[in-house]
Amino acid sequence: MKKPPSVSDPVTVLKGVGPQMAQRLTRLHIHTIQDVLFHLPMRYQDRTRVVPIGSLQPGQEAVIEGVIELNEVVYQKRRTLLCRMADGSGIITLRYFHFNQAQQEALKRGTKLRCFGEVRLSKSGLEIIHPEYRRLFDTQATVAETLTAFYPATEGVQQQRLRYFVEQALAILEQSDTLTEWLPDTVLKDLQLPDLHECLRFVHNPPPDAPIAELIAGEHPSQKRLAFEELLAHHLALRQLREQSRHEPAPAIRADGKLRQACTQALPFQLTTAQQRVIAEILDDLKQPFPAMRLLQGDVGSGKTLVAALTALDVIEAGYQVALMAPTELLAEQHYANFTKWLTPLELRVGWLASKVKGKQRQQTLTELADNRVHIAVGTHALFQEDVVFSNLAYLIVDEQHRFGVHQRLALREKGTAAGKHPHQLTMTATPIPRSLAMTAYADLDYSVIDELPPNRTPVQTVVISDQRRAEVVQRIEHACQAGSQAYWVCTLIEESEVLQCQAAEQTAAELAVALPALRIGLVHGRLKAAKKELLMQQFRDRAIDLLVATTVVEVGVDVPNASLMIIENAERLGLAQLHQLRGRVGRGTKTSHCVLMYHAPLSDRARERLDTLRKHNDGFIIARKDLEMRGPGELLGTRQTGIIDFRIADICRDAALIPQVNTVAETLRRDSPQSVQPLVDRWLGGRQEFRRV
Repeated sequence: MKKPPSVSDPVTVLKGVGPQMAQRLTRLHIHTIQDVLFHLPMRYQDRTRVVPIGSLQPGQEAVIEGVIELNEVVYQKRRTLLCRMADGSGIITLRYFHFNQAQQEALKRGTKLRCFGEVRLSKSGLEIIHPEYRRLFDTQATVAETLTAFYPATEGVQQQRLRYFVEQALAILEQSDTLTEWLPDTVLKDLQLPDLHECLRFVHNPPPDAPIAELIAGEHPSQKRLAFEELLAHHLALRQLREQSRHEPAPAIRADGKLRQACTQALPFQLTTAQQRVIAEILDDLKQPFPAMRLLQGDVGSGKTLVAALTALDVIEAGYQVALMAPTELLAEQHYANFTKWLTPLELRVGWLASKVKGKQRQQTLTELADNRVHIAVGTHALFQEDVVFSNLAYLIVDEQHRFGVHQRLALREKGTAAGKHPHQLTMTATPIPRSLAMTAYADLDYSVIDELPPNRTPVQTVVISDQRRAEVVQRIEHACQAGSQAYWVCTLIEESEVLQCQAAEQTAAELAVALPALRIGLVHGRLKAAKKELLMQQFRDRAIDLLVATTVVEVGVDVPNASLMIIENAERLGLAQLHQLRGRVGRGTKTSHCVLMYHAPLSDRARERLDTLRKHNDGFIIARKDLEMRGPGELLGTRQTGIIDFRIADICRDAALIPQVNTVAETLRRDSPQSVQPLVDRWLGGRQEFRRV
């Protein structure tokens, strides 16, 4: 007797899944029937009822029926097929840019159609571009009985196929009932979580009377139950990585702190209480015989780089090497300059590695690294190319952590492995990450926050004005500079083109030179050679330049305490995090500082909300929370880099209230039901390589 299929069977048991289709499905992390069941809808469409054409509104997705009254091909900018369809209540145009002769014949006058698509408003009235359609030969043709689910797809796997596979998987689930519930009964009861089978059936095939608004918002109990389990699986996976790292050896750093004390005493200011607290936390990490993995958060100007340098000195004193990696050459250059300034008086050697370091200079640095003559190497990804060999790397510092994902964190650790030991790792970010996001995205890391700015930092006063008042802004710059201050003018473009951004900055600099002949104006952009850029920045620091016109390259890595005025042109084109970073370039001295967010009308509601948030708040954590609400975690952290934020149904912002419960249940499972942990992780993460050691 043939064994009935179960959810653990390979996906090839489904009809329509041959070797080629199975290969395509692997790109969606689908290998088994269970994977099909947990490939969840990302949105829904309501195709359960036919909507009269006369009641349609722009932006609405709807099913309509009617008769073709006109069929014509027009030649405007491109060849277009236009079909006018009516149902007695109204008329709508169906527009096709891509069509063939057979399609043109199928949509001839007198044909009765059922269509689905998004309604738009054009000059000639309502229209749908490339609607899905089928000809109706039966006046009683049925509509969909459930809301139509839309799934993450890939090339060669269309929505209709995915729905067919899900339908078969649900049938197998009904017959075999082989899907294990890995959450303990006590947890299900305490949190009042609905049945897993029922949740899966509901989210894949919501009935016609399902609360559509609740579903679209992701707030239905079935969605919440699945989101909870997914967040739990991610948390457990990262905790596993953390536990694995604690079973790996690392050099236990033992130092008297003499270098650190010498550097601290040479500083022209006192460390803040928050800096001292975080340094102590990191030094405790470094004393352990397993690799430290810590995330250091601090707002713009809070002194993260100095914390990294002071902790690095203990590692160097113990006889080991340090590496500091930044995502851009500009930021890496600034770190190199700071570390050279702090460490050279202590007779320590700082090496520099970036893609533009070539030839003899590069070879000399590589030789000195391998011979342990470089105490700390600063650079970009170039630090971890194959030919870069460290003699004794024990401490790895990664700046702007949010640009590097889980798999990159692990790869960097592997690069530093020497004599069977792993380096300690400190990852830093000036993008304040809301605690709910940090607890989920970085559960494999310990977590420190510099929640205090140096005492000389004054809050920046921010105003939002239209570019129609540009003349007033120019006059304000003149007054500020004549009073002894300095200013930035940042140019932005919506195009992702460095060439165009530089041209815009050049034009603005020329216009300001005419309008402000008494001021010394400098121009910095990404296409300048490093030496020229550094010279201009040094002149700005030395007050030889009054007004610095720049592209967004000044977002990071520039510290000029005398600069007290920041103008950001076309501020509506930038995100909250980037605007906050730019604003952080001023307010570094004792003078009251101002930031002018200049926009070009009209403003969208979203842009107005962004600018208003900056105007009201200086706290980076409030701004980050708002940024998370507006843009979602994928954009905030960079989905393509992180992988971890590629959730199937959970949303860190929407589901933030679940996270404390997730953490509690994770500890319960690890303590009382350890046998459930790995199956739960495998169910949701499968073979995703960012959670597998290489």
